[in-house]
Amino acid sequence: MATSGRHLRCLLLAGALLLAGALLLGCSPGGGGPAPAVAPTGTPNGTATGTARARAAACEVPLPAAWRAEFAAGAYRPPVGERPVLTDAGPGWTALQLTGAHGRRAVLVRRGETSPQTLLRFADPVEHQLLAADFDGRRWAAFAVLEGRTLDSPWSLYVWDAATGRARRLARADRPGPLPRPVVHDGTVLWAQGTGAGKATVFAAPAGGGHPRAWHTGVLDAPFAAGGLLVWREAEGDRTRTAAVSLSDGRPVALPAPIAGLRDFRALVSDGTTWAWVAGETEPRLMVWRTGEPRPSAAVAASPAADGMDQLRIAGRLITWRTPETSYALDPGSGAYAAITPAYGYAAASGNALAVAYSVGNAKTAGARPVIQVVDAARLPGLPRCG
Repeated sequence: MATSGRHLRCLLLAGALLLAGALLLGCSPGGGGPAPAVAPTGTPNGTATGTARARAAACEVPLPAAWRAEFAAGAYRPPVGERPVLTDAGPGWTALQLTGAHGRRAVLVRRGETSPQTLLRFADPVEHQLLAADFDGRRWAAFAVLEGRTLDSPWSLYVWDAATGRARRLARADRPGPLPRPVVHDGTVLWAQGTGAGKATVFAAPAGGGHPRAWHTGVLDAPFAAGGLLVWREAEGDRTRTAAVSLSDGRPVALPAPIAGLRDFRALVSDGTTWAWVAGETEPRLMVWRTGEPRPSAAVAASPAADGMDQLRIAGRLITWRTPETSYALDPGSGAYAAITPAYGYAAASGNALAVAYSVGNAKTAGARPVIQVVDAARLPGLPRCG
């Protein structure tokens, strides 16, 4: 069944529920917004450019020993007595939730620092959970806290100031809408939240204080930063499309033709140069387009898992995604991809930062050992070519 604009809100909620299941078992959405199961209509491959491919489809290869060594070297060691959950990662930083005998807190781990910086101690160490975070690498961090165990629970958005070590609440959402995925850019925090009647609004607020400004309202999912753009998926009549504004002033911006022509797709991600999305419902395909290429291509022509692919992220030259079984990384340069976590693991990524998380043992039991590893994707050698 093809995705229509009138079904977007329901599909966003369905995708969010899948993420919530992972979150409540000790995983996190990795800062990602919900990625509903949608199918392309109209043009093949979910694009407006036809079926011709710019590159051959990739193949799966074993994870190289050099990658395993880099991941092992980047293992995070939490404070004694606290259990970590990975939330997000970016250049030089990792956002985690730590739970111990003295409660639960959101923390920021910065490269070169031995102790995590506490962003906020949760009022309820059982119900409250860290959903997503972003950090500008210098002063401002924004993070969202879900205030309950179900996705219809309210959530609050906070901004933390490294100069003072204090956090303040910037917004609170108590209406249905996309899961938060805050973006911090040039002293401004950007996010979307439900505002009633099935719609959501994209807001921008000065990190240092000031009233939020409404940039756009529609039936849309969580926006993300792509270079100098803020991009999201939005319903348009009976279909869904891409939309974008400038991160600097909120003015609408024209997207490149292959991206502007997308309809009824899911899980779009970009760093401003590389774009990736999932096309297809019964047979999901990972589509990739890079600036300068003539057209998008099906980089992974068939999902390695029956239930598809989700939570796309970009770490340097790599594109990562998650299936219900594990997480993968695609190296477009070598035309290969590999599983980067054991069963039920997940990844977070931004810039060159790539973080993975998984559990040794049953994650539902007290004896399970959480593993979090953070690497610089630029240090990973290319995946071996197929054949």
